[in-house]
Amino acid sequence: MTQASPDVALAVLRRLSVHGFDFATGVPCSLLGGLFRYLESPAVTDELGFEYVCAPREDTAVGIAAGARLGGRKPVVLMQNSGLGYSLNSFTSLTQIYGLNPLVIMSWRGFDGTDAVEHDIIGRQLTAILDAACFGHVVLDPADPAKAIDEAADRYDDGNQPVAVLITSGV
Repeated sequence: MTQASPDVALAVLRRLSVHGFDFATGVPCSLLGGLFRYLESPAVTDELGFEYVCAPREDTAVGIAAGARLGGRKPVVLMQNSGLGYSLNSFTSLTQIYGLNPLVIMSWRGFDGTDAVEHDIIGRQLTAILDAACFGHVVLDPADPAKAIDEAADRYDDGNQPVAVLITSGV
């Protein structure tokens, strides 16, 4: 997997902020390391108006984001695609039925079949799983991160549509 410039991570967070996202939670993943580093930096979160809460599991992150949404925030959940299995019920039985969907930034481990076997299995089926769960999804191009964030924000429809931005290389 190629490593993207940390500027991609900051560009993603800045673009999310432009669209009014102001709360993030999630479970650290090496492919999303730059995003987590910035979210853990008070200087960056203050500049962008983000609050960040680290979660121990992906389903917990979904619950935290739903609570943030009820509190008037516009949340983002960061997770590895393998965490979708843990959190799918939280999405379908909580956020989707009540229109409390966070925008999801998801690393797409195994998308090309060259990762660890456990990532390759879900990686091959990720878009089919997202489609079956009525999740919109876009793939982030590190050369133009704003395009994917803009498309996802447009499809997100203020939390009524679940949408995942899929990340295939490190940000």
